[in-house]
Amino acid sequence: MIEKDFVTEGLRRTKIDEYLEKELERAGYGGMDIQVTPLGTMVIVYAERPGMVIGRGGKTVRAITQSLKTKFDLDNPQVEVKEVDVPELNARIMASKIANMLQRGMHFRRVAYSTIRRIMGAGAQGVEVTISGKIRGSRSAVAKFTEGYIKKCGEPATRFVEEGFATAPLKPGVLGIVVRIMPPEAVLPDKVEELVEAEEDLENLEEIEEVVEAEEDLEELEAAAEDSEEE
Repeated sequence: MIEKDFVTEGLRRTKIDEYLEKELERAGYGGMDIQVTPLGTMVIVYAERPGMVIGRGGKTVRAITQSLKTKFDLDNPQVEVKEVDVPELNARIMASKIANMLQRGMHFRRVAYSTIRRIMGAGAQGVEVTISGKIRGSRSAVAKFTEGYIKKCGEPATRFVEEGFATAPLKPGVLGIVVRIMPPEAVLPDKVEELVEAEEDLENLEEIEEVVEAEEDLEELEAAAEDSEEE
């Protein structure tokens, strides 16, 4: 059945994503994309430090390619590594950074606010950081920090908002971190643009009409002066 194939392919993609996230945690793993080509399967890996993904002499990337072929039964896998241009706008990378800072013993509020400043400083329209777990004591709680404008529902939320998730295992328990970022290039359907050019054209037209009226008045005065001289 076609539906079963979709489910099977989605499950395999999820397992590959989890495997790459575990293997490339130190490299700043920022996600992956799979493209099926006539020559095989192209796996594009996005990372903050692509050199660590490739490894010395390509050792790491060859080991990953072999694992993708044997463990996940990919047809002739080819791994391509791309560097993340702005890591502060990658939700997965920032969620992983928050988890690392929490594991080092930093206070969750300080971590959340510093991360939000970095993300907004990179040009994001909005950001939301959610930390859940035993953050204040023995009882679980949820702390949510928001700045800027970010969509929560509807088609723009699924299309534009990038979401990243990470966990931070601590002594009291495991903390869950969710980072949602509205990128700077997102254009929402309800955005209104000011027609500045049309207003300028209208002002220029009014100025031209005033000049024409002044010229007509001047011609009438000159004609009246000539009539009075003839009399």
